[in-house]
Amino acid sequence: MSNQTIKYIVPVAVLLILWFIPAPEGLSANAWHFLAVFFAVVVGLIIEPVPAALVGFTGISLVALLGLVGNPKESITWALSGFSNSVIWLIFAAFMFALGYKKTGLGKRVSLIMIKYMGKSSLGLGYAVAFSDLVLAPFMPSNTARSAGSVYPVAINIPHIFDSYPDKDPRKLGAYISWVAIATTCITSSMFLTALAPNLLAVDLIGKSTGHVISWGEWAGVMLPLMIPLFLLTPWLTYVVYPPTQKKSPEAPAWAAEELKKLGAITFKEYLMAGLATVALVLWIFGKEIGVDSTTVAISVVSIMVLTNVITWDDLISNKAAFNVLIWFASLVAMAAGLKKVGILDWIGANTQEMLAGMSPIALILSLLVLFFLLHYFFASVTAHVTALVPIFMTIAASLLAPEQLVPFTVILAGSLGVMGIITPYATGPSPIWYGAGYISQARWWGLGAIFGVLYLAVIILGAFIFI
Repeated sequence: MSNQTIKYIVPVAVLLILWFIPAPEGLSANAWHFLAVFFAVVVGLIIEPVPAALVGFTGISLVALLGLVGNPKESITWALSGFSNSVIWLIFAAFMFALGYKKTGLGKRVSLIMIKYMGKSSLGLGYAVAFSDLVLAPFMPSNTARSAGSVYPVAINIPHIFDSYPDKDPRKLGAYISWVAIATTCITSSMFLTALAPNLLAVDLIGKSTGHVISWGEWAGVMLPLMIPLFLLTPWLTYVVYPPTQKKSPEAPAWAAEELKKLGAITFKEYLMAGLATVALVLWIFGKEIGVDSTTVAISVVSIMVLTNVITWDDLISNKAAFNVLIWFASLVAMAAGLKKVGILDWIGANTQEMLAGMSPIALILSLLVLFFLLHYFFASVTAHVTALVPIFMTIAASLLAPEQLVPFTVILAGSLGVMGIITPYATGPSPIWYGAGYISQARWWGLGAIFGVLYLAVIILGAFIFI
């Protein structure tokens, strides 16, 4: 039996086994059957027998077909509800921002400029790679597009200048650059609400659980003070823990300068892309105060990008990655909303409240944060992690924490999604790309992931003590 066949069988087996187990006391048969489909979808997202978006789409189709959330009209309204979700369209629009960076060449230019002015030493190169990611992070909710699509094509050429290849002197420079790149993109993914698509998905699910939608500014107010010191520390800490044998790199700035000459003078479209991205960021930060919705800003900027030919309409409608995420996330939002609709979350809340009622608030907060982080070892997708765990964790938190504790807790919980991507070679989108470069062995990656994972988790816990 092939691996692909097994991947098809496992989610179906999960569905059938759970389906025929009697519903626990307090849950209706429909609710239990919905939960069976939900778990099958989560397993499908983890092992991916078919594309993840198709897994989610199949899940909502099956639930609607079986009428598990109501009559036929209620079922189709629920199944398509995710496609009317404003956060999903914000994520879609932000993918167009990433396309604009790539098509205009602005993303590549930013990376080369960083290397030209910061790359005279190996440590400086580490910071150049880190800051290249940081500059793009607020505008690119796909860390795969940012780190693997914009930074990787430039950064992976640097070790070659010094004759460092996966099979020849990987520790000379390639391993150091690779680890700094993945470690810092995990941090920037936590630093900004709009730096990781699952951040936005988590915020939407949290809003449905608590009634409070975390704003860009609220996120930044908690996560920036935690992530900025961690970001600045990481290239240096990597230099100490996993040092390159090549310490000086005078050739790198010269190479970057030559590549910039090939790009030519900065174009009007690059200036326009930078200006539009800056306007969007300002309105994301301050839009709430002036009555402008974040998604309205995003789709308006995308319209201007198309009208000014920064990207074309054909670019937009042919962007498979963006439409894939649109269908994927819209399906998962509906599945998560279904947990509430059929009464599963209320049932979980009632039962966990009895079990955990004796814990102090701080013990509960720390337990939830540590468990949420460590459970990511079992997920190859941050999105699957969010879909499976955020509704459950928020139900527990909402039932046991005081209102003044709940908002900062939700920011820190969701904010941990980026940094938890450091722990395994499959934990976040860019990980397989940097791991696949071949400079770091699997055993070394797991070891470094454990070291940096402990540090990153410690910072998340520190945030709980400071802000909650």
